[in-house]
Parts: sequence; structure tokens; C-alpha cells
Amino acid sequence: MIHLLKSGGFLMLPLLLCSFISLTLIIERTIFWLRIRREKDRSLVYRVLDLADKGLWDDIRLAVRGSNNFIIRILINGILHRDYSMSMAMESAASDELRKMRRFMGVLETIVTVAPLLGILGTVVGIIHSFDMLGAKGIGDPQAVTGGIAQALITTAAGLSISILTLLPCNYFNACAEASALSIEKYATSLEITYEKRANAGEIRPQKEKQVSGGR
Repeated sequence: MIHLLKSGGFLMLPLLLCSFISLTLIIERTIFWLRIRREKDRSLVYRVLDLADKGLWDDIRLAVRGSNNFIIRILINGILHRDYSMSMAMESAASDELRKMRRFMGVLETIVTVAPLLGILGTVVGIIHSFDMLGAKGIGDPQAVTGGIAQALITTAAGLSISILTLLPCNYFNACAEASALSIEKYATSLEITYEKRANAGEIRPQKEKQVSGGR
């Protein structure tokens, strides 16, 4: 490993830094999504929607106590602000949750793009150095020239390896975030429909209307 770092030249240092950052973020994101999956409780989400359909708001609060499910947090935020703007409250909470899910993705995507470019740059620098040697020594020592080109290709191989090994988990994390966004939209819409159905049936009166009628 140390031999490859020395052979690849000074551009192996930023490539090594990219690999370290990529590995660290991949581990962090993997732990994050494992925790999300562990806390996922679809039956509790359906229970909240069922209780909301019956208007049992206090029971919802008891049912979700201790839950760390991100969908539950969004639904509860909407329920707490149901008398004002349920949809905007859930939209704000969903934005916060999705921001957490997409954290560091820009860094990983940058590494996917930059690593191979650094590798190609290292190869170009190495080839330039090899041709300088060819101009200085002529063709009397071809092994020095070909050896320099072979060493120059090390940076390209390293850059491509880092990019490929970062791209796969990066795409997976993005897919998880997209799937979570669809789930949020699905359950938030269900809660809104349930609440509007009760409002249209006259079972719910907006908070502002209650205050006006109470002041008469």
C-alpha cells in the first residue's frame, strides 16, 4: 500500500483523503439507515390513521409515546397544528426529515465526480514526466519511460476505484431517501383526507371559528 502511494505521486494524497472521507460517510449513512429501518413501525402508522379517523386525538398521543418513527413525527406535527394548517405543518416536518436523510449526499456525489478526475490528472502528470525523461535520456533507457507511465496509471486506477465504491452506496442512500419521501407523501395525504372528511361531515370545527363563537 505504501509502495503504491509513493509510486502514484503527490496526487495520491488527495485521493487518499477522498477515500477516507467516503468511507467515513458511508459508514455514518449506513448506521443512520439501519436505525431508520429498526424504528420503522407501519402498524403504528395505520393505528394513528385509524384513531384520527375516529377523532381520538388524545389516544393518538398515548399510542405514539416513545416512538422514533420519522413518519409518526410528521403526522403528529400535523395533528398538533390541525386547527390551523395541517398540510403546512407536515410539509415543514417532512422537509426537516428529508434534510436529515440527504445529509452528506452532496459530499459523496462530489467524491464520485472528483476522484476519477484526480486520477486522470495524476496520469497526465506522470506521462508528462515520462516524456521529459525520454527527451533527456532518449530511447537508451526505455524501461524508465514505460515504468513511469505504468506508475502514472496507478492514480487513474485509484480514482476509478474510489468513485465506483462510492457510487454504489451513494445511489442506494438516494434511493432510500426517495422511497421515504413517497411514504411520507402517502401517509400525510391519508391523514389530510381523513381530517377533511371529518371536517366536511361537521365533526370538526376550526379553532378560529370556535374562538369567534365563544366570544359572542
